[in-house]
Parts: sequence; structure tokens; C-alpha cells
Amino acid sequence: MSDDAGIDVRGVSKDFGTFRALDNITLQVPRGEIFGLLGPNGSGKSTLIRILCGLLVPTEGHATVDGYDVEKEGELVRQHIGYVSQAFSLYRDLTVQENLDFFSAIYRLKGAERKERINWAVNLTHIGPYRDRLAGALSGGWKQRLALAAALMHQPRVIFLDEPTAGIDPVARRELWDLLFELAGSGVTMFVTTHYMDEAERCASVAYLYMAHLIVVGRPDVLKELPEVTPEGTRRVEAVSSEGVARLMTSARTLPYVRAATIFGTSLHLLIDDGVSNDKLKGDLEAFRLGNVAVSPIEPSLEDVFVRLTETRGKEVEASL
Repeated sequence: MSDDAGIDVRGVSKDFGTFRALDNITLQVPRGEIFGLLGPNGSGKSTLIRILCGLLVPTEGHATVDGYDVEKEGELVRQHIGYVSQAFSLYRDLTVQENLDFFSAIYRLKGAERKERINWAVNLTHIGPYRDRLAGALSGGWKQRLALAAALMHQPRVIFLDEPTAGIDPVARRELWDLLFELAGSGVTMFVTTHYMDEAERCASVAYLYMAHLIVVGRPDVLKELPEVTPEGTRRVEAVSSEGVARLMTSARTLPYVRAATIFGTSLHLLIDDGVSNDKLKGDLEAFRLGNVAVSPIEPSLEDVFVRLTETRGKEVEASL
């Protein structure tokens, strides 16, 4: 296992009876890095987190978290990690201060150290104005700040966040991510599951689980350059129509040189044959009476990466089952 890794997973598999929830997963997360784990529901993300938290024993393989073996030293792992879940799991009928007092006691903090740690967590998360408010009365974003403050009470070196921004507003999402970057800058390793592509783009590295298999792992800029993402003889363009994106996609998919078409907001991302000019694509689309169509070259997004790899490597996984 690497001494430089906050998390080190080597060939981990997990079976529940005859069902394989994880199949030969290998990945490493350097200390002080934000690592994003993505994948459809049921792909194995939660199972992997439970193993890394020392709550499940892998059927095969080995893993360490902050240098501790998750199978042999599960109790030590749990003492050195923090965990923030998607669902708010603190005490709704206690105030913010009472929740922090409770969790500091759970972590056996006393006296001046206890007061110092609570004040540090409050200052970091800016939750001070709400110290006397019931946790259940907080908005979604402030609930997640409180959950993060509680998870940080014992100064963990590794924090697991399971879809921490699901269901909270965009401003609160951005502010929470600012906190994560601040923590990572202090050397804390962050392991985040998310369904949001903009959040995945912020991670130093990402992994994509699909049907218990690790489809790909790496830095976003490197993954975007994979040959499979934009195969030889093709290129990526963005198309925008004054008549809306839904009709644009339906029409584009009928063109013989369009390999893939995906809606991104109000625009359409297309994978087309390299020999087709922007002017030809524009003219062919406008022939469908789509009004004025603008076409411009683009680089693949991380969502393009995952969509494409699901179509290629994902199909290989399905065929092997």
C-alpha cells in the first residue's frame, strides 16, 4: 500500500450471496485530494464507501484508509475518518450548539480542546448565527454545513461525503464546495460521491462505477483525451437552434454522419464525422425548418466522457455478465 495515499484500494470485490456488488476495484486517492466517485444508482458506490469506512469486509482484495487496513483495523479507520451522508442524520430536535456538544462528547473531547474544536468548526462552516436554532429548522444547505461541522469535530484526515449536495440550492452547493477546497488545502483527503457533472469537474480525480465494475479512473483533463471519447475520424461540435433543442436533437439523429447527440442545457453536443464541415451540418439542420442554427467546435465535457464510456466499456461489462 502507498504511504502517500489517503485511500488505497487494491482488487476489492464484494459478494452478497451470489450477487457481486463490486468486482475487482483498484484506485488510489493521494492525501489532500478531492476524489469524485460517480455511477448510476446500484452501481456499487455505497458498498465501496461502507468497505472504506470499515463497516463491511471485502470478499476479495485489500484497502487502507489513512494508512489503516479496513479489514484488520476497522475501529482505527472509523476513529480517523469523517462521514457526511445525503440524508441529514443529526438530531433535528437539538439546536446546532447541542448537536456539536453531543458529537464532541462522542469523540471524547473535553475542556478547552472541546471548546476550541467546536469554535473552529463553527467558524469554518460560518454556522455561528444559527447556534441556537433547532437543526430541523435549518435549510438544506445549512443542515449540510452542520453535518460537516459535526464530522470534523475529531480532526479526521479522510472525509467521506455521500452525495452531500443532493437537494440543496445552487448557491449552497457552491459554498459547500468552497469549504471542501479549504479542507483539502489543509491536507484532508475528500472522497465524494455525486451525480452532478459540474461537481465532478471540480475534483482532482474521478472514477466511474458501472454495474459493480470500475469503468475508468483518472484526472478529468486526461479522461477527456481518451481515444474512445472522440474516436479517430470524428470530432465534437455544439449546435444551437432558435427553435429549441428538442426538435434539434430529433433532426440531428437522422443525419447519417452524426454518431451521437446529447442535450446540454439549451444546446446540443454532437459527435460527427470529421470530414463534415460546420457549414454542411448547419445547412442540413436548417433544412428541417429549425430556424437559424449556430454550429461551433467544442472539446468533450466530462459528461461526454461518461456517456461515451458507458456506450463502449459499459456494453463490454454487460456482455460479460
